[in-house]
Amino acid sequence: MTTPIAERVNALQEYIRTGRILEAMDEFYAPEVEMRENGGTPTKGLAANIEREKQFLAGVKEWKGYTVRSLNTGADTSAVEAVMEFTATDGTPVRLEQVAVQTGKDGKIVSERFYYDASRK
Repeated sequence: MTTPIAERVNALQEYIRTGRILEAMDEFYAPEVEMRENGGTPTKGLAANIEREKQFLAGVKEWKGYTVRSLNTGADTSAVEAVMEFTATDGTPVRLEQVAVQTGKDGKIVSERFYYDASRK
């Protein structure tokens, strides 16, 4: 049986897979969302997180792919293990393996934390 959160998380992964990351921010994230990279300081608010994603995307020359290895959902949380591949603007190929843990409320993500090997970013 598919739960509503599982449907939303699966839809979010499709947005990311097809490179529609900024569209995903508006569709899936709450205005008060807090996002955190590893143990860093959280970025608070949707507008600030959209700006953070724009800065990330400015360093992407070509989107190569996004593969979900595993996806688990609970009542209001999800965890996604995925591999993101792209070519950076300087021509460097990038392969980033990460886990994203999300908490939702009223159908929108209110917090998300990314775990990855920062030395490989």
